[in-house]
Amino acid sequence: MGLREDIQNDPVSDLPLRPPVTCGPDDPVREAIARMGRSQLGCVFILDGDRRPIGKFTERLLIQLLATDPASLDAPIREHMTELQSCVRLDDPVAAVIDAMQITGVRFVCVVDNDGRIANLTGQRSVMEYITEHFPRQIKSQMMEAKLYMDQREGA
Repeated sequence: MGLREDIQNDPVSDLPLRPPVTCGPDDPVREAIARMGRSQLGCVFILDGDRRPIGKFTERLLIQLLATDPASLDAPIREHMTELQSCVRLDDPVAAVIDAMQITGVRFVCVVDNDGRIANLTGQRSVMEYITEHFPRQIKSQMMEAKLYMDQREGA
């Protein structure tokens, strides 16, 4: 099969999923920022008492908040979160993740179980890792170097 068929048929559970960063709606913004920093992710999902996602807070929102109201870092995160525009389920096709990112313009997508509770995190990075893992001959990935040397060949 080709890339198009695999993306339409393979489930989200085949992606390299990551544990989500979460907090409650009454947690202060400062705590959400600390959790994002510890996990080195740019997004935290806000969960209700049943572990169902009700919103998210991202690095973009943090930048806007710091520019407009830096004193609100101790306010509850629910005052500064955005609503989740879409979630995907583990058995949805990988195409659902790509659609969610494209339609809503987000980098992070919440993965929920069959009961609507948060299970994992996916997004741009997971999709790119999936593509490079499944199609290594078509995609050559290499680490970027800070310096290029004239004695190194570039390209093929």
